[in-house]
Amino acid sequence: MQWIFVRNAFVLMMLTSIFSGQTLFASDGVGDREPNIVLIVADDLGWGELGCYGQKQIQTPNIDKIAANGIKFMDFYSAQTVCAPSRCSLLSGLHQGHAFIRDNGNPKDRGKPRPNEMYFPGQHPIPDETLLVSELLQAKGYATAAIGKWGLGDFGSTGDPIKQGFDLFYGFNCQVHAHNHYPRFLWRNNEKEILPGNDRTLHGKTYSQDRFRDVALEFIDENKDKPFFLYLPFAIPHLSIQVPDASLELYRGDIVEEDYKHRGYLPYPEPRAGYAAMISHMDRDIGAIMERLEKYDLTDDTLVIFTSDNGPTYDRLGGSDSVYFESAGPFTGRKGQLTEGGIRVPLVAQWPGKIQAGQTTDHLSAFWDIFPTLCDAAGVSFPSSIDGISFLPCMIGKTQKEHEFLYWEFPGYSGQQAVRMGKWKALRRGLRKKPDTPFQLFDLTQDPAEATDVASEFPEIIKQVETICAAEHVNSELFPFPAIDQ
Repeated sequence: MQWIFVRNAFVLMMLTSIFSGQTLFASDGVGDREPNIVLIVADDLGWGELGCYGQKQIQTPNIDKIAANGIKFMDFYSAQTVCAPSRCSLLSGLHQGHAFIRDNGNPKDRGKPRPNEMYFPGQHPIPDETLLVSELLQAKGYATAAIGKWGLGDFGSTGDPIKQGFDLFYGFNCQVHAHNHYPRFLWRNNEKEILPGNDRTLHGKTYSQDRFRDVALEFIDENKDKPFFLYLPFAIPHLSIQVPDASLELYRGDIVEEDYKHRGYLPYPEPRAGYAAMISHMDRDIGAIMERLEKYDLTDDTLVIFTSDNGPTYDRLGGSDSVYFESAGPFTGRKGQLTEGGIRVPLVAQWPGKIQAGQTTDHLSAFWDIFPTLCDAAGVSFPSSIDGISFLPCMIGKTQKEHEFLYWEFPGYSGQQAVRMGKWKALRRGLRKKPDTPFQLFDLTQDPAEATDVASEFPEIIKQVETICAAEHVNSELFPFPAIDQ
């Protein structure tokens, strides 16, 4: 048998099926109905920026509550170390050796953004043949929405979110547009919603995050009586640092500011307090979403997952101070690097009655595992060809299948490649200048900061890593990898 997909008026219709992907729950869902799914993805939030992961200065009580009511993953990874490719892998279930989008970038013929003319043409589009988890859930009968930052194709392209399994898209289609949190407009599907009082300066009348919260609440109101998939790829805490004054008051005067040389984005007069306030503002909005689920007695019927698309921003870029907040926790590196600080991210989840409260797990998993996890929860079959392994068994106390390895490649930022295999992390960098650069090897149980290279002591591990890399890379014409695609 085969899956045949027909798109007509943005509806994906399943005609016949046979994917060999396995689901834990019957195809008619759990209990009396399929569960709702709320997937929240912060933008550039570091592993150490949540209270439940040890943060001492930034208050995140609602995200911490999700962790307390469910499970916290300590060994979870983003798919890539920058925005667009990480989100591509998240939705497609493919790691970065197989995914179509492997770096940030824009079509050559797209034209340049013209902010004053409200023109932001978007990034490379996901091709039509790429299957997204949103399409499978939509075909199952889920109401689907993506609210926040897209970055996977302009409207009218194959990557148009309303052609990729979403009934509703609201927010920033283009990542450059999302660099200011007081935009002149936001998109509602392919229509511009003008925001009077905003002119893309440091302050404005309408904060984009507030609109994301409000539209998410409206979506829950409108779909409370049927299963829904609410994907919330928020733009916080990605720069620029901008936040309403009411939220800034939580930290103003309590966090000591220091003089620094500003680099990139808009300068903010109180950058440390502003950055912390952005995260707490997002946390407050997540609390509002959780309260709305409770209002409709949907809490027990809803799987909620919170994570981040990559590690924190480079130190003092745009005023951010990842050193001061210990944003990457015990790890080395930042966004743009395949070191642990660039790709190790938080993940917490709750599903009362299914996920036992107060759990912490060291299960090794990554963004491409979210696709099969959501399918498992919804009772939806999925292709065996994806790279992800559902981690729902881990969350609900059943036998969990483990990854033999996790694989990354990144053509940007000098060219990088990494493999995680049990306790081992292999990493090589600078491949654009020197494609035959050897791997470094780190024992993360002893060396989470990746400070001591032990590759010379374990040549057999390096051979395994090289075999994995050769097998997992598929050539990409759009994103050629310097070590291989010569």
